[in-house]
Amino acid sequence: MALRALARVNLAAIERNVVALRARLDEGAELCAVVKADASGHGAVPVARAALAGGATTLAVATAGEAVELRAAGLTAPVLVLGAISDEELPVALGAGVEVVASTERFVREVAAGAPAAAGGRGGRGPISVHVKLDSGMGRLGTRDTEEAFAVAQAIHGAPGLRLAGVMTHLATADGDLAFAAAQLEVFAPFADELKRRYGRLRVHAANSAATLRVPGSHFDMVRCGIALYGCDPMNEDPDSTGLEQAMELSSYVAAVKRAEAGDSVGYGRRFIAERPTWVATMPIGYADGVRRGLTNNCDVLIQGRRYPVIGTVSMDNITADLGPAHAAHSAGPAVAVGARAVLIGRSGEERQTVEDIAHRLDTINHEVLCGISARVPRQYHRDGTPVS
Repeated sequence: MALRALARVNLAAIERNVVALRARLDEGAELCAVVKADASGHGAVPVARAALAGGATTLAVATAGEAVELRAAGLTAPVLVLGAISDEELPVALGAGVEVVASTERFVREVAAGAPAAAGGRGGRGPISVHVKLDSGMGRLGTRDTEEAFAVAQAIHGAPGLRLAGVMTHLATADGDLAFAAAQLEVFAPFADELKRRYGRLRVHAANSAATLRVPGSHFDMVRCGIALYGCDPMNEDPDSTGLEQAMELSSYVAAVKRAEAGDSVGYGRRFIAERPTWVATMPIGYADGVRRGLTNNCDVLIQGRRYPVIGTVSMDNITADLGPAHAAHSAGPAVAVGARAVLIGRSGEERQTVEDIAHRLDTINHEVLCGISARVPRQYHRDGTPVS
C-alpha cells in the first residue's frame, strides 16, 4: 500500500558523499558534518551516523536542542553548536557536552560560570571547548574587531573549566563572488595565525560546502559541509557538476484519475481550466507536506517514466496533474492508473527532477526546498535500496 507522501533517504549516498568531499580537502583537513535543521529534512540522527561512517570527525548543529537530540541517540562524536545560545539554553548545551562559539567576553563569562554545574552531565569530557568567531564579512554573529576577538580568546584561555579549541569565520559568497570570499580570507587567515602563535594548536575553520568545492585555500584544519552531504549543488545549479549523489527522493501516488472536458476547472480559484478533453490525476501531497503553493501551474510530476505538468492550485493536501489529451482518446481510460507512484524529487524511468529544479521554479535555493519538507512526511531510510530500520 502506497503512503500518501514519502521521503526516501539513501544513507549510503550520504556516506559516499562524505568520502568524496574528504578526497577534495587540503592535506590534513577534516570534515565537520553540519546536520542542523534535522539534517535539512533528511533526519539528523541517521545522517550523522552515515556521515561519521564516511569519515566525518565532528558534527555541527545550530541549536542546543539539536545537540541534545544527537546525544540522546547515543552519538558521542564532538558536536559544535554554531548558532547563538540564549541564557536559558546554555545549561542544556553545556550539559550535552557540546563545543560552543564565542564572540563576546560576556558570553565567555557565562560559559565559565556554567561549567561547574555542567561537569556531571558531561560524562568526564573535560573542559568545555570554545571557538572564537571573527566576522570577516558575513555581518551576522561574531565580532568584526580583531582586537576584541583577541580579548575573547584570552578570556577563554584564562577561564577555569574552558579550553580555547578553535577559531572560525563564515564565508558569505563562496557560492558566488569568489573575490569577496578571498577578501574575507585575507582578514581571517592572519588573525587565525596569530592566535595559533599565541596559544598553540587550534582548529581553524572557515569553509562551508561551496568553499569546500570552490575555494581550496579555505580548508585550513576543518571544513563544515551541510548541503553537499545530501548531494545538492551548493551553487544551486547542477548537482551533477559536483560529482555527488542526491540522497532524498520525495514521492506520492495517484489517488484518483478523472476525465475533464473543455471548460472544466481544477482546484481552488479555478486556476486551471481545460482547453480540451483531458485526464487529471490527483495526488495526496500538498503545501502542508512541503510542496509549496508557488508551484501552482509551475512544476512537473514524474509518473511511470513520463513527465506531467502540475495544474491548478497546490492545496494543503493535494496536487493535480494533466495527463494529457492523448490519454483522453483512450476509450478504456487513461494510461496512468490509480496507485501509480508519483515522483516530485528523484527519478522515474529516464526522467529526473532535482531539488535544484524545484528551487529554480520557486526562485529560491535548494536548502529551503529541503527544509520545507514537513514532519508529516514519513522518512524511510535505505542503503542503495536495502531498507534500514
